[in-house]
Amino acid sequence: MNEEGKNPHKAIRYIRHFRNYWLTDISFSLLLVVLLFIVFVLPILIDYGHVDMIFSNVVFLFLYFTGIWSSRERFLIFLTSGLFFTQLAMKLLRFSDLPVEFYLLERIVGIANMSVFIFLNLRLLFRDREVNVYRVVGAVNVYLSVALLGAFVFEIIHLTIGESIGGDIKLEGLDNDYSNYIYFSLVSLTTVGFGELFPVNVMSKMLSVFLSTVGMLYPAVVIAKLVSETRK
Repeated sequence: MNEEGKNPHKAIRYIRHFRNYWLTDISFSLLLVVLLFIVFVLPILIDYGHVDMIFSNVVFLFLYFTGIWSSRERFLIFLTSGLFFTQLAMKLLRFSDLPVEFYLLERIVGIANMSVFIFLNLRLLFRDREVNVYRVVGAVNVYLSVALLGAFVFEIIHLTIGESIGGDIKLEGLDNDYSNYIYFSLVSLTTVGFGELFPVNVMSKMLSVFLSTVGMLYPAVVIAKLVSETRK
């Protein structure tokens, strides 16, 4: 067989290896590194102007891309693929020279993408009824993903009605606001509540309370689930 006949088979093998990797427990570790960077490091780099907005969007696209490989079910593969390529197309439009932009729709698709991503990781977290260190890492991944989802929803609220969180900040309605949204989402999720930022309308207030409720209940539920699995 010539090289032209071998290359497609080699590409298929690489795709299968990549998908199998994201279905293993080891992938939780790499995903944790990516999430830690997005949640705790990227906001600092954005705020101090050390990264280009294209870079930050590529990082998020990689996160969404991993969701495609986190399931063997055809429907979920098609769903995650469709959301990813929709997100990719809208980002390419935004950073191109074309006078077309779907920033709000891009964020809505991002919320859908993040919701499916959390769902897939919850399924992976409790599969096989096995308890090990990767399950703990997976639980942290889901927790950080919820914080990201909260940040996106706070931004959607701001984009749709003109305000979401207030305090000593100035929101521009662009990617640069990410550091403020993820900070307030984390503060709400962890129930820290420093007070320098606060929700300014009923939707933001309810979202903040919802995140606080999840932040309290999620660790208790996960710990109870993991403990119950060890006793079987």
